[in-house]
Amino acid sequence: MIRLGYGTNGFANHRLDDALAVIADLGYSGVALTLDHHHLDPFAEDLPARVDAVARRLAELGLSVVVETGARYLLDPTRKHHPTLVSDQQQRRIDFLRRAVLIARDLGADCVSFWSGVRPPDVPPERAWQRLRSGVEEVVRIAEREGVRLGLEPEPGHVVERLDQALALRAELGGPTALGVTLDVGHCVAVEPEDAAACVRRAGGLLVNVQLDDMVRGVHEHLEFGEGTLDLAATLAALADIGYTGLAAVELPRHSHAAPDVARRAMSALRAALTPDWLAEAERKVRADPTAIRALFPAAGREVGRAPLRADDPGGLVHGTADDAARARLVAALPDAGELPALYRYGDDAEKRGVLRGLTADTDPEVGLPIVRDALRTNDTRLVAAAMGPFAAAHLDPHGWRHGVLKCLFTGVPLAAVHDLDRRADDELRRMVADYAAERRAAGRAVPHDALRLLGRTP
Repeated sequence: MIRLGYGTNGFANHRLDDALAVIADLGYSGVALTLDHHHLDPFAEDLPARVDAVARRLAELGLSVVVETGARYLLDPTRKHHPTLVSDQQQRRIDFLRRAVLIARDLGADCVSFWSGVRPPDVPPERAWQRLRSGVEEVVRIAEREGVRLGLEPEPGHVVERLDQALALRAELGGPTALGVTLDVGHCVAVEPEDAAACVRRAGGLLVNVQLDDMVRGVHEHLEFGEGTLDLAATLAALADIGYTGLAAVELPRHSHAAPDVARRAMSALRAALTPDWLAEAERKVRADPTAIRALFPAAGREVGRAPLRADDPGGLVHGTADDAARARLVAALPDAGELPALYRYGDDAEKRGVLRGLTADTDPEVGLPIVRDALRTNDTRLVAAAMGPFAAAHLDPHGWRHGVLKCLFTGVPLAAVHDLDRRADDELRRMVADYAAERRAAGRAVPHDALRLLGRTP
């Protein structure tokens, strides 16, 4: 079974002990530990004592560990990531990796992860490859002696940028058992010719470490899940398919300013991506027996998580949350709308929202209209937002729909949540919004940007 972890380079503003505790409390079972000045400095005078203390802390928290070696200014305070295995001062990097191997041995780590480095402009490609090969060969000998595995990570812009280059180097070295592959699935999105799931399958049994993040094609920027184009569910499914049992750790090194919240969102996204089987089985049960939805509807949040589907929509007002989407699929699996009134009436706020998100233009208006009208009478912004979906756009009368738009403005719901706004907006709605804007100005209050946009004015 895949073990989910989180990287300490995403907790750079935390003490290591505190970072480990937060990571464990959020439900992660492992940690990708980047050796750095503030997180287990490999050059510290009291390093053995520090390693012992970290090993005890990991054991107390039940966390497995991989050792990462991508600290930015650990070896040179003036040049990021310098020197590398392809630099003139290669030996300093090799010494650092030797220290990392010894630390990994004493921590009982899965592996030491490392990368090749960027080729200096004055070094020909052939010379850079020779340096890399000799340097990795030396580090492999150290790792073999200490019984530690290594994971070579393809890194955008480096000499080893793609998976095929990592595999080629390993083959040139004779396929040493100690040398495996670290795969950052976001890097696959950015530079590989195939998707991350295909890369996972191609690496197969050589995978010793996986880093999880999102990216877009051609841009090496680590993003939260949902902000890029990674198919997270398919990637995790591929890891399961190849029998990967190592650590798969979230890699968000530029998100330390909000580390606990980012790590929480990441865990919710991972849980949602890992539970499609539950949802598929739940849909099957609902199709076979509509009354099954009564028990499955409340369980959705626990099974798939409650994280917003989009990082740029943290409240889930526009795009909803993972449990919203799951409940909408359960509603879609119903053969008719007969169960919906009771689900809405007796459900908690999240379940009511799930019913609203599940309403479509094809839902029976006699069932859907009372539900939408009730939601629009509340001041719960997530219910109001969910109520203004495709069903409301198709079936609310003009008066009710216009007042739904105004309710969004009054309660701070982005008008992006209103389905089909451009088509249904009319002169009467604009008159009502103009009156609303005038009242706010008269009271000395700011007019929401959404209202100004609807009126065709620049915010």
